[in-house]
Amino acid sequence: MFLNFLDALRSAGIPASLKEHLILLEALSKDVIDRTPDQFYYLSRSVYVKDEGLLDRFDQVFAKVFKGIETSFAATNAEIPAEWLRAVAQKYLSAEEMAQIESLGSWDEIMATLQKRLAEQQGRHQGGNKWIGTGGTSPYGNSGYNPEGVRIGGEGKQKRALKVWDQREFRNLDNTRELGTRNIKIALRRLRRFAREGAADELDLDATIEGTARQGWLDIHMRPERHNAVKLLLFLDVGGSMDPWVKLCEELFSAATAEFKNMEFFYFHNCPYEGVWKDNRRRFSERTPTWDVLHKFGHDYKLVFVGDASMSPYEITHPGGSVEHFNEESGAVWLHRMTNTYPAAVWLNPIPEEQWGYSQSIRIVRELMNDRMYPLTLNGLDEAMRELTRKR
Repeated sequence: MFLNFLDALRSAGIPASLKEHLILLEALSKDVIDRTPDQFYYLSRSVYVKDEGLLDRFDQVFAKVFKGIETSFAATNAEIPAEWLRAVAQKYLSAEEMAQIESLGSWDEIMATLQKRLAEQQGRHQGGNKWIGTGGTSPYGNSGYNPEGVRIGGEGKQKRALKVWDQREFRNLDNTRELGTRNIKIALRRLRRFAREGAADELDLDATIEGTARQGWLDIHMRPERHNAVKLLLFLDVGGSMDPWVKLCEELFSAATAEFKNMEFFYFHNCPYEGVWKDNRRRFSERTPTWDVLHKFGHDYKLVFVGDASMSPYEITHPGGSVEHFNEESGAVWLHRMTNTYPAAVWLNPIPEEQWGYSQSIRIVRELMNDRMYPLTLNGLDEAMRELTRKR
């Protein structure tokens, strides 16, 4: 019954053996779980997955094979009561009706009004223009329409929210993904600067031959291994609007991992703030203070940001603008600190360059980076590597 599932796991690169398949069948025959999709998901995952790095790949295969079966394994509810946020119907408005809806004004006015609504509202609301709800024209809630506001839960439809109040799960990039082309690696090689450092654990054949000929007996010489001495700090934007670019970012991540021995990477969301993280599954519990990064890694590191820079401008310019927490200092402050600490810095943007002018946030980030934003294309990578190797 589950052989298709086993084949799909193998096709995705998950080392699932027939023995593990038989263990799963035996567990099901002995009723070790309740016969629910959720329980089956966790049982099969514990049987087949032995490496945390493959969890996301397993989730994708499970969703594909068992499409249509209701599960909740990837859902985490926000603190807002779920029954308030359950949309019955999507609100559709004509262009004339949209034009009649006015925005609330500045960031401070919007957030002050939200605080007031939270204090006053007592229950779920739908279809209105004031309270926090669904399917209406209120600036607070989801599944409706408003020129600007705060989306609470749900999915982004109009892509106009100034702030998003929701808890989302992001996945780690897979650095084992094989590249479809070697061109990305070739572009990164422009940043190479080879050196021999560390323990002498490699045979120096020329010196050994020369010493043996001169001494008259076997004179073995060893030397440190030759490797790329460039030090790289890679900051990767994940989740939200970056989801369509995951494959491209994984290819870049895979290439960078292969090319740079001295590379450190961290994740951030939309804009770097006071904390970054190594594992998206633990991004709230295991964060690394950005100050620690700035103090630990020297000024000789090359700094590379990878992200679409597409967000509410308030996430960059205002304290409290972050979509996931209250940041005491704006993203612009942290970008300024990071680029001052690491003078060799670039921002790689997967969005086509001809579209950058339509986004206010991209223009702001590009200005903060002193125009050192490059498209995540082969030509863009080549230009970015030239910038990082430029003498200062």
